[in-house]
Amino acid sequence: MDADKPTDRSAHRGRWCPELKGKCAIVTGAGRFRSIGRQIALELARQGVNIVLTGTGRDPSRFPSEEREIGWNDITSVAAEVKAAGADALPLVSDVGDPRSVDGVMAAAIDRFGGIDVLINNAGAAIGADRAPVVELAVEEWNRVLRVNLDGAFLMSRAAAQAMIARGKGGAIVNISSIGSRQAIARSAAYTASKAALNALSRVMAVELAPHDIRVNAVLPGLVKTSRLAELDLSKGDQWDAFVKSYVPLGVAGDGSEIAWMCTFLCSDMGRWITGQDICVDGGSTWH
Repeated sequence: MDADKPTDRSAHRGRWCPELKGKCAIVTGAGRFRSIGRQIALELARQGVNIVLTGTGRDPSRFPSEEREIGWNDITSVAAEVKAAGADALPLVSDVGDPRSVDGVMAAAIDRFGGIDVLINNAGAAIGADRAPVVELAVEEWNRVLRVNLDGAFLMSRAAAQAMIARGKGGAIVNISSIGSRQAIARSAAYTASKAALNALSRVMAVELAPHDIRVNAVLPGLVKTSRLAELDLSKGDQWDAFVKSYVPLGVAGDGSEIAWMCTFLCSDMGRWITGQDICVDGGSTWH
């Protein structure tokens, strides 16, 4: 399914959270065409939220063939889509694992939009040599994954929370974790550990930031058909449909819109009494 051609199951709902109009959200790791970050950014934009998009500034030669064929240009392309949806956008190349880079993002967001209301920590380390047995896992690979998945979320959250507290208007932080944080999948030690730690970090932040009316939750996506699945070579082959039906009780893989709706809900007034939660959005597969 093309991410920009929704099916009936993922049809755009229009503006269903009008209270979000005019707010500012930072969405990290939002540059890939077939990604959760892009879907979150666009759904928030449909609600009238101005979006700060961060990405790593990938070399176009590393883009998947699908993106090259359509002339995709990472966060610049997503920024154009955000503006087409009726909101403003600020694309920034940034390293979430670098404190100075994070501070630069916060300063630019505040300068452009006057403050930060929402942070979506979606950036994730690229799949690579970390997918190895623990006894063969290089320390450098372990550190690389945790630097983005955990350190990046900590640095972004700390900086955003500081800005939210100083402004005095509350806010919402959503950390994109994974159902892998609740599973023990071989050859995924660094990834699984980083996501399990992210869940714990979210709960601690929720308790600490509650007096400032800042809500913090973790959203745990299940099997979502993104570019990451293609990198793992899981989304191809004759056995794909059979695998999905055996793994997901509802019988279908997600397309990212489901995650975007949950994030939007949590950041809206409808989610004003929800904080410190690890919420699975996975078609029922977590405990299956």
